[in-house]
Amino acid sequence: MTDVFAAVTVSTRTSQAGIERVVLEEGYLRGLRVAGLLPLVLSPLDDPGTHRRLLDAAGGLMLTGGEDIDPARYGESVEGSRRIAHARDEMEFELLHTALERGLPVLAICRGMQLLNVALGGTLHQDLATEFDAAIAHDSWKDFDASIHPVRPTGPALLDDVFAGEPTMQNSAHHQGVDRLSPDLEPVGYAPDGLIEAVEYRMADGGWTVGVQWHPERKIDRDDGVNRRLFEAFGDAVRGIRRGSDFGAGEPGRTGPRLVR
Repeated sequence: MTDVFAAVTVSTRTSQAGIERVVLEEGYLRGLRVAGLLPLVLSPLDDPGTHRRLLDAAGGLMLTGGEDIDPARYGESVEGSRRIAHARDEMEFELLHTALERGLPVLAICRGMQLLNVALGGTLHQDLATEFDAAIAHDSWKDFDASIHPVRPTGPALLDDVFAGEPTMQNSAHHQGVDRLSPDLEPVGYAPDGLIEAVEYRMADGGWTVGVQWHPERKIDRDDGVNRRLFEAFGDAVRGIRRGSDFGAGEPGRTGPRLVR
């Protein structure tokens, strides 16, 4: 069987000794293994040419969680955003633009879903605790593995088989969230307080691009199986692209990406 690769983005940290390190939680790699994919790690420490070559070899893109997106990307000043990673923003916006232009499947997780929304013209709540009338403690990072709130699917969606038509209990470890949703995205899952928890972007010629606000990599083998099925669906989509199939054809969608750089 031919190996199939997915590009996965990572954060960077500077150690106390001044050494730059790439940082990626193991769960993302486990998720790609569940998907039947091999990871190609893309770091802001690499140059754009390296990013392009790695994406050329990949059948899909996974955008991971992490720092806040620069509010200037959606026309705002900093009013609640905490850690901003400009180099990572630059890398991921360019990678997402290229992936959508090529019709590559994209799985966008937490920060990744927020970046997908911003790249397609949407905006974010910079701090849910002060900007959103939330009945849920969405920033429950100390209970990162816990089931904090249900996510209610809306359907019909690319995630129909993932949700199986039922609400799912998920973790919650984010202080930002979707404010104005991009007109190119469909909301397909909500928290009980109305915050958008899952989105999808469907192009007219098929394709599979999904964003979730929770962290499925933390709960792959727990609860109702939704998170395992999410990674499996991503893997199926990537293999469909690599086979040259028309995965997702016939679904309503857009004619092409209109992205903010």
